[in-house]
Amino acid sequence: MDQSVLSIEKSTIRKTMARILPMILILYVFAYLDRVNLGYAALQMNAELALTSEVFGLLSGIFFIGYFFFEIPSNMIMHKVGAKMWIARIMLSWGIIVILTGFAQTTTHLNILRFLLGIAEAGFFPGIILYLTYWFRASERGRATAVLVLALPIGGLIGAPLSTWIMDNITWLQMSGWRWMFVLEGIPAILLGIVVIFYLTNKPSQAKWLTQQEKDWLEAELVAEQKASAQVNKASTREMLKDSKVWKLSLLYFGVYTAVYGLSFWMPTIIKSLSANATNNLQIGWLAMIPSVVAVPSLLFVGWNSDRTNAHKQHLFVCFLISIIGFIGCGYSSTLFWMVLMLTLTSVGLYGFLGSFFAYKTFFFTASTAPVGIALVNSFAALGGFVGPMILGSVAFTQGLFIISGILAIGAITLLTLKLTSNKKQHDTKAA
Repeated sequence: MDQSVLSIEKSTIRKTMARILPMILILYVFAYLDRVNLGYAALQMNAELALTSEVFGLLSGIFFIGYFFFEIPSNMIMHKVGAKMWIARIMLSWGIIVILTGFAQTTTHLNILRFLLGIAEAGFFPGIILYLTYWFRASERGRATAVLVLALPIGGLIGAPLSTWIMDNITWLQMSGWRWMFVLEGIPAILLGIVVIFYLTNKPSQAKWLTQQEKDWLEAELVAEQKASAQVNKASTREMLKDSKVWKLSLLYFGVYTAVYGLSFWMPTIIKSLSANATNNLQIGWLAMIPSVVAVPSLLFVGWNSDRTNAHKQHLFVCFLISIIGFIGCGYSSTLFWMVLMLTLTSVGLYGFLGSFFAYKTFFFTASTAPVGIALVNSFAALGGFVGPMILGSVAFTQGLFIISGILAIGAITLLTLKLTSNKKQHDTKAA
């Protein structure tokens, strides 16, 4: 490669990653925190509002029903109106609804607000994944998405001690701590929604922080990849919907979604049930941090190494196996030490999977099918966010953990039937 072109390539990638990735990481940290802080609220809220485990399971999962119905329309709108304004709209609306949750008085209020939160936030994550395809080539997308998905363990690291500390220490105006937790954690989403309007750039041609040469190089690279993708993937949305690979991607991601959100909502309660020595919610929060701490290097390594070796499928399968072993281990754990250890092993597999999967699935779509395709996979998988909490709320924890491990096994088998040919062909076509 010509040295001048190589220099432009390096500077463009460096600037783009430095400009975009930190911001989307911060946005998703608060999206995830506001989505799962209900699990920490349960430590006080369930008793105050007399919520049974079945009711809480439904309450946790109903978010994803609203999410499911509005995710594809949201992604299509974002593709038309631009990422900046649409992501800002999503954040402003979800921040307001999270704050209102702090004032809910009945189960009905909570169900309505959680459903509305799902509608408000629908399209945020697949929209960000789509947004990354506007800025990063396939060879950088694994690292970019790994940084994005870091928000999940970071959200756990921040959310566990922060949420439980607020609950134990803030009871202003005679309001319970769990109510202030929602209010205080909803405000940053509103503030960040305003920042997004002025900070994000919709596409490379509008980037004032890139030189003209860098803009031209990046757009040429992305167009070349889009042409290569069109030769090996379905060119229209209708053809794509008939492609079994899209539904296989949805099924295997459904398994992981079920596991991630089943644990996210119920982990504080599981830990509390085995924590005879835990005297306050903050101690439970510190214990809930441990799986997230260990998950961070797993997520980064899998995202980086799958890009480096171009072996995304193999990495995903190993992560499935680790997660299955972890869930089975959780089912057999009867002490706090072994439960936290197995939860940590499970997190290594689940978050490692997420570090590679979002780059992997973009290989199956063209520029025209990506807005609907990415949202479609995420929408059907999001139903796992309803199923996971419901399973753990409807049956004994041990039985529920074994059921989720079986769902993960189905996802692993589905992955083996998914032919990973498009990625290689795209690289070959581009090289030619």
